[in-house]
Amino acid sequence: MDDVASDFLANNALFVELAVALLLGALIGIERGWVAREREWGERVAGVRTHALVGLFGGVAALLSETLTPWAFPLIFLAVAIIALVGYRARMEQSRDYSITGLVGLLLTFCFGALAVAVGMALATTCAVVTALILDNKREIHGLLNKLQANELDAGLKLLLISVVMLPLLPNEEMGPGGVLNPREIWWLVVLIASISFVGYFAVRLGGTEKGIIFTGLFAGLSSSTALTLQYARQSRREPQFAPMLAAGILLACGTMLPRLLLYAALVGPALLPQLLAPVIAMGATLYLPALWLWHRHRRHLKADRPMTQNPLELRAALLLGALLALVMVLGEWLRDWLGNAGLYLLAGVSGIADVHAIALSLSRMAMSSIEVTVAVQGIVLAAAVNNLFKVVLTASAGNPRLTRSITGPVAASAVAGPSVAWLM
Repeated sequence: MDDVASDFLANNALFVELAVALLLGALIGIERGWVAREREWGERVAGVRTHALVGLFGGVAALLSETLTPWAFPLIFLAVAIIALVGYRARMEQSRDYSITGLVGLLLTFCFGALAVAVGMALATTCAVVTALILDNKREIHGLLNKLQANELDAGLKLLLISVVMLPLLPNEEMGPGGVLNPREIWWLVVLIASISFVGYFAVRLGGTEKGIIFTGLFAGLSSSTALTLQYARQSRREPQFAPMLAAGILLACGTMLPRLLLYAALVGPALLPQLLAPVIAMGATLYLPALWLWHRHRRHLKADRPMTQNPLELRAALLLGALLALVMVLGEWLRDWLGNAGLYLLAGVSGIADVHAIALSLSRMAMSSIEVTVAVQGIVLAAAVNNLFKVVLTASAGNPRLTRSITGPVAASAVAGPSVAWLM
């Protein structure tokens, strides 16, 4: 009885796998049939029925490879490929359509059927659904490709280079003074910053220029709030009547920088989050509320202005940031041994003038091994406060006096609120 029950369950599982192979083929066939729905019967090389049968054929081929001979699957796949090539070649000669997307989709359907039987139904289903979505969004994909600029494609490829290619090649071991330098971890932090900047750039790029100063200021904080501050300062000198709105954009950019610190902590040093949350909220409130007030009061003067046109990713900048990260970690270890926590605070203040990323990531990582969480939180908040105060200096040197007056109060309040909350905690 046990053998009979086992055979029954095995057969039932096999029937389910073959049914899934058939349905996955039908799924892709529905999409292909929809695309060619206006053609006459017989003019389509492969529709719903053909794709469904090819999916089932893939499942049967995988089953035969397991039970009869391993050669069954490659030989059957080759036969299906030859039949499909003959059919698509005949259609190409008639319609002069050189696209092989349908051919690739048909061969993938065969493979999905085999996956459902030989590997796993979940994996086969996922692959089939993704394939159907890609096939169905031809117009949208081509539209995005037409909108893509050369520097953006170059930036995307560079991001893949530093993440997919270079990251796995780096050694994952502790080096340097106190073992604070781990090449793979340092490079991963560089990839993290580059990815956030890349996403922030395209958030502005795809949002369109009609969103104007506020939209740009809000999302440019993901990329470079310092660069946006300098741009808006120069613009306020050319068009002083828009200084309040530009100030709102700068304050929003300064505020948007703060959630990145929480993201860094969540990814690199999760233990920092509970203590870092309150200071970040305090700093954000003193920046966002005045920005919203300025926007509400002066929104009738809103002028849609094109966001910064810059390369979203520079490989040289990534390399320099990696070197800066390593330097900050080494200096942090030396200063901690020499001056204790006071040395780290000094380093945080000096580093915050130029860049918050390096010191925030360095302290987040050090908090997991060599320094107290409280010290790391206070150092990160201090660096953010110094960085925002430096933006006031930028506007005073390059912008309109009205712009400087508009941001000085909120930025100063933020620089006091954040460190105060951090020290009180």
